[in-house]
Amino acid sequence: MAPLGTPEDSRSSQINRVLFGLLFANLVVVGAKAFIGLKSGSLAITGDAIHSSVDAMNNVLAIAVTWIAAKGPDEEHPYGHRKFETLGALTIVIFLSVSGFEVVKGAVSRLIFGAEPLQISNAQLLVLSGTLGINTLVAYYESKRGRELESELLLADAAHTKADVFITLGVIGGVILSRLGVTFADPVVALLIAGAILIIAYGIVVRTIPVLVDQQVVVTSNVRIAAEAVEGVERAYNVRSRGAPDRIFAELTIAVAGRATVESAHQIADAVENRLRQDFGLHEIVVHVEPC
Repeated sequence: MAPLGTPEDSRSSQINRVLFGLLFANLVVVGAKAFIGLKSGSLAITGDAIHSSVDAMNNVLAIAVTWIAAKGPDEEHPYGHRKFETLGALTIVIFLSVSGFEVVKGAVSRLIFGAEPLQISNAQLLVLSGTLGINTLVAYYESKRGRELESELLLADAAHTKADVFITLGVIGGVILSRLGVTFADPVVALLIAGAILIIAYGIVVRTIPVLVDQQVVVTSNVRIAAEAVEGVERAYNVRSRGAPDRIFAELTIAVAGRATVESAHQIADAVENRLRQDFGLHEIVVHVEPC
């Protein structure tokens, strides 16, 4: 386990501070939307509140996952625990799927059996607009910190929160249309919300699956060319890489002249390692040496 005071521990603490702040903001948004949705009977607003509640649940889950992901390598996890953070990001898709299903089910029911005109006061509409402002600030801040800390979990959650901004805009548009007598606007907007949830879920899957299945992170030919540019390397092959953008593990085999001593071969391997770290930002690299 990484000792306290390490960069990884500091990174974990910073991520958790971000998440606790977001949790408070999201709870405020959920409470406001749920109150308005239940008071007005709006399916779209209630669905939006459910979607926002997922943000709060994600924050709680992310806090726990970040604590686990911050642990250093151990006997059972020699590469560390960072993938737990990626797994936590993927878990967001499960919550999104449940929310999307419930919204679609209610929207289809209202489209088939009809929907009552929405009764939303100007004050309630103002509160809803306020939650839009909060979500905008939350999305911007979380995305910014996610990039700074290179956190897949924060970036995935930020993508989810960003959608709330557009979703709430759609809800407000549906309310306005309902006031104008377009009674089917609410369930239609709810279906659009479900579509947005689907797009968000797909984006998270596309981002996290490659990390979890150890998809190549660095182009093999680029690593080979860089390694072969080091003096003393006759050929580079068996190149493999895995990990996440901020933590890349790689290994390769280099062929050196058969007359090279053990010491000189070791120096060549060190030079290759330094070159690849500099060129590709590798976290850890293993260089195997073979005579040729």
